Amino acid sequence: MKKFFFDCGTRDATASLGFLALRVMVGLMMLVGHGIPKIQEFATRKTLFYVPDLPPFNLMSPTVSLSLCIGAEVVAASMIIIGLATRPAAFVLGVSLVVAAFGFLGTAPWFVKPPTITDAKELSLMYLIPVIAIILAGAGNFSLDSLIYKENKRRRW
Repeated sequence: MKKFFFDCGTRDATASLGFLALRVMVGLMMLVGHGIPKIQEFATRKTLFYVPDLPPFNLMSPTVSLSLCIGAEVVAASMIIIGLATRPAAFVLGVSLVVAAFGFLGTAPWFVKPPTITDAKELSLMYLIPVIAIILAGAGNFSLDSLIYKENKRRRW
């Protein structure tokens, strides 16, 4: 179970530096640009927030849905930044992005076409791409995951 949650992926210094940059930049953009504003606007958004149509999610209230979204965009993004349980945190954030792209923006076009079309799936999918890379590759050596899970044998790849 420890390996499942805390395997950091590669321990190569150059690749780990790249993953550190990716994690910090994507995590901070999600945290500062999306998570913190949702916390600040919680009172105005809590009654009108999107609830997915899929069971069992359709049983949630808009307040619970907003709270889960904030959890993904604040808590999971923070965990990605520091590299703690990075793959599960990236998965949670990825699920939130898929719900945003194909649930909330389900009828919206794929690409932004200014000045008429401003809401599109493009932004959610552009965040989803590095999140998928983090899920597949792990946090790298410069993370808390690498301090928690120290493997005894050398990787071959």
